[in-house]
Amino acid sequence: MGLQALGLKGSGSFAHGVHPPERKHFSADRAIEILPTPTQVVLPLQQNIGSLCAPTVKPRESVAYGQLLGKGQGFVSACLHAPVAGTVQKMTVTTLPNGRHMQALPIRVDGEQLEGQDLWDDMFGGEWPTTGLEDFDPEEISKKIAAAGIVGLGGAAFPTHVKIMFNDKRPIHTLLINGCECEPYLTADYRLMLDAPAPIITGALLAARAVGASTIVIGIEDNKMPAVEAIRKAAAGTPVKVAVLKTKYPQGSEKHLIKAVLKEEVPLGGLPSDVGVALSNVGTIAAIARAVLRDKPLTHRVISVTGAGIREPKNILAPIGASFGELIDFCGGMTPDAARTIAGGPMMGFAFADPATYVTKGTSGLTVLTRNDVSRSEETQCVRCGRCVDVCPMRLVPTKLALASRHKDIELARRYNILACFECGSCAFVCPAQLPLVQLIRTGKVAVAAASRK
Repeated sequence: MGLQALGLKGSGSFAHGVHPPERKHFSADRAIEILPTPTQVVLPLQQNIGSLCAPTVKPRESVAYGQLLGKGQGFVSACLHAPVAGTVQKMTVTTLPNGRHMQALPIRVDGEQLEGQDLWDDMFGGEWPTTGLEDFDPEEISKKIAAAGIVGLGGAAFPTHVKIMFNDKRPIHTLLINGCECEPYLTADYRLMLDAPAPIITGALLAARAVGASTIVIGIEDNKMPAVEAIRKAAAGTPVKVAVLKTKYPQGSEKHLIKAVLKEEVPLGGLPSDVGVALSNVGTIAAIARAVLRDKPLTHRVISVTGAGIREPKNILAPIGASFGELIDFCGGMTPDAARTIAGGPMMGFAFADPATYVTKGTSGLTVLTRNDVSRSEETQCVRCGRCVDVCPMRLVPTKLALASRHKDIELARRYNILACFECGSCAFVCPAQLPLVQLIRTGKVAVAAASRK
């Protein structure tokens, strides 16, 4: 069924972008498994875009599963909850996958834990109603989302209650849900749509109620047809529409998903709400259902551990605060030719070396590449071929941005709209000179932000 048959104006795709090797086969057929409870979790106090949370517990204090550990400070912030029962340890400092140092709250695990099938049932099992949800007050839905500490689980980690709330000054006509998972290798969202579609549909109905949307659309790329069928079956008898989109990177970017489905153009520097759209990820939407109907906070998430450098690639339901090393060990460890570990996928992820790096709410996957995967030619000079311009989905000039960053030219970087870049990596993927365009642009964005604060 085409988008027009669903009453949608989009073509199912967008201009520019790239087609990197998908490499989903490593973990796509692996049903979600549950990580055994670790002996300790370490919880960074900032796991979201915006302000960090303020601790509400002290060292040596006993905490229960799901208990509030940190209160969000300010509107764009998120609460933090215990993913295990245990004892709070002395505050420490950890390094986030992006290299930033952050205060963190360790919890030594002790006492009875919710794990195995009981944990799965608590998260995704049981009945998920699709009728009678109109009885929920929109404001109460948003309050429960905020209290549960839910953030965007697609990787951006933006506090969800800021998006999923009624705003009479910016009315929302469409709730658009991202099931594309366009990043190569990663399959966490795909498996969630296959293994637990029911809470996604219930969460979608609740989120639409909260924002006042009359149209609900779940967008899924056409390389995930089993997920399309699972979601369609779960959505039968509801107003939820399933839009099948062309496989292309970065289809899951909010601006390009809106363009592909609705043919709406979000203005440069604007938000989806500027065109009457609220947007969220399938994992986030499932967490909304659990928060609203069961009063349960966000404590776990599904993570893909994948790549040729992993012995047994898997999709894992893991507690926030588990170490990357524990996830890798659960997958049988790394192969002898493993060369690089990435938090996320190869296009937008961050390489890391320390296995004592910890899962945050925004950790969608771990990708382990082999020496053959990361072999690359030596960096040379830009040949002005224009390929990066041809593929940039934001219609930017990546080489100009990289040059401005290299020369610390803040004004030039601003002139070429460096802050509009969302670091998708399409430019670096096609660059014949092997220029580190994304890294240079990231450095330039930091410099521009620092100059703006002066």
